[in-house]
Amino acid sequence: MESAIPPHLRCPRTREPRASQDYTPPYPAWVARLKPSVTQLGMGYFGVQYARADQADAAFGTLTTLLQQFASEGGPGHHDLARYVDEAGFITLVAIGYWEDAADLRRWLATPVVAQWWNDPVRTQEGLGHFREIVYPRAANLETLFSTPDRFEGVAVLAEGRSDDIQEHGYWGSARDRLPASQTDALRGSGAPTVANRSGPRVTLHGHDGLALIRSGQEWTETSGHERDLYLQQVEPVLAKGMRFLSHEGAAIGCHLNRYMQHVDTQGHPLEKSFGLSYWRSLEHLERWSESHPTHIAIFGTFMNMVQEMNFNLKLRLYHEVAVAQAGDQLYEYVNCHPCTGMMRGVVAGSFMLGQATAPKGAESD
Repeated sequence: MESAIPPHLRCPRTREPRASQDYTPPYPAWVARLKPSVTQLGMGYFGVQYARADQADAAFGTLTTLLQQFASEGGPGHHDLARYVDEAGFITLVAIGYWEDAADLRRWLATPVVAQWWNDPVRTQEGLGHFREIVYPRAANLETLFSTPDRFEGVAVLAEGRSDDIQEHGYWGSARDRLPASQTDALRGSGAPTVANRSGPRVTLHGHDGLALIRSGQEWTETSGHERDLYLQQVEPVLAKGMRFLSHEGAAIGCHLNRYMQHVDTQGHPLEKSFGLSYWRSLEHLERWSESHPTHIAIFGTFMNMVQEMNFNLKLRLYHEVAVAQAGDQLYEYVNCHPCTGMMRGVVAGSFMLGQATAPKGAESD
């Protein structure tokens, strides 16, 4: 068993971890090992939203364009495709890209094939909403966790390898202990998202210091029989309820946005993989929800019931990635999106009341 923190990022602690040095976790878990040369990565969430069924083909055409851009010079080392329906009933397709070097993502965004398409006035006229949410997490402010050692998801696909069994998991606060920066940094959040520029339907926001991002996922492709029934009939409904709470009411407890997404293939067909993506005012706000809020306690309890009933012998795959980013390492851009999209919620929404929002005719609902 070893520490989740890679050797090259270990240093004398000035802040105590949540667990004692002789703590032994109740089950094994693993983390991804990035190359020691990786100091700052790039993550990009590129979305297209629509409200009417007759806009589906155009939106999928945009997704195809994004994939072509990903395949161009300087594109991401790994990408995922996902779909969800947001709080206002808008259907959203998202292409998620991961770059091993933040500078590579910045250069790719500036390439003509990407920049000209994004800045084209047509983006404001075609009846679709577009967004790109960019985060550049530093390696010292990033951690991953996996329930199985043989396949990675998300940013971990860029890793050069994995750890042995790690010590820092299986207790509240373990995510913080896995972050190398937490050895000396309280990782506090401060400030709030701000409008950097607004020109008609184009809105650019800056983030704030200490923002926490979590992508937490599950895959049930290999499950069968009783385990599959337990997950789909007992665990997933409770998970979905918790995700809905964060999407609709999370702002009150420090959650800027939450998306409960399902992976899709290049044809738009759903896969048996899903994840929640949420941005938080701070790691502390995320921890507080995880440790004490009834919605997460219900998720955790239902899952542990499943684990015990299956005697810890699961085919269900679980993972997450957590990053804490400073204001200068975030950029959020929205074109023709409804005013409660992503980080715009609570910043530029004005008198738009989410509870009164009605998607145009033809929109799906949760």
